[in-house]
Amino acid sequence: MWTEEVIQMIIDGIGETLFMTLTSTVFGYAIGLPMGVALAVTDKEGLMPNRVIYKILDVIANIVRSIPFLILMILLIPFTRMVVGKSYGSAATVVPLVIAAGPFIARMVESSINEVDAGVVEAARSMGASNWRIITRVLLVEARTSLITGATIAMGTILGYSAMAGSIGGGGLGDIAIRYGYHRYQPDIMIVTVVLLIVLVQLFQTVGMRIANRLDKRKA
Repeated sequence: MWTEEVIQMIIDGIGETLFMTLTSTVFGYAIGLPMGVALAVTDKEGLMPNRVIYKILDVIANIVRSIPFLILMILLIPFTRMVVGKSYGSAATVVPLVIAAGPFIARMVESSINEVDAGVVEAARSMGASNWRIITRVLLVEARTSLITGATIAMGTILGYSAMAGSIGGGGLGDIAIRYGYHRYQPDIMIVTVVLLIVLVQLFQTVGMRIANRLDKRKA
């Protein structure tokens, strides 16, 4: 049963899963990081309170996060097909993964920035720092440990979403587990794919936490 073809399929599945996870994380942060910063600074106790902007971003984040990922994938099929030319495979799965990840990342970024001591911000203000300088040189720098921890969580979540995408032809290890482990009754392949997914999550977790610990000034 474990032929060279099956082994190569598993290797390709690992590559597709890594591609989907890493690419979606990068583009997810391209959306989620500025969105999270905007949520934090426009809050009523933020650096630049703006009720209208905060409410709009808050509603968008809540709506997208409320939609189960599989349903979101199906809803976005026309948009995905327009962007990448098809609605199946690892490249197509990146589109809904990014849209699902963006608001999730934004909430974590917002939470990380809100953890920054207000006294640090006031000190920067008293020295005449502009809002942009406070955001880039104070808030993001002071929150870097929490931001890295959040990125680690985000990657694990996105990897889980990519596995779910296998149920509708999303590619990667999740697709292999469903096609062979479930539809073709080959539990050994399913077990291997599940173990590999666990290993990948643990790898992301270990690397992310080590980076976060190195950046944590409290442990320096």
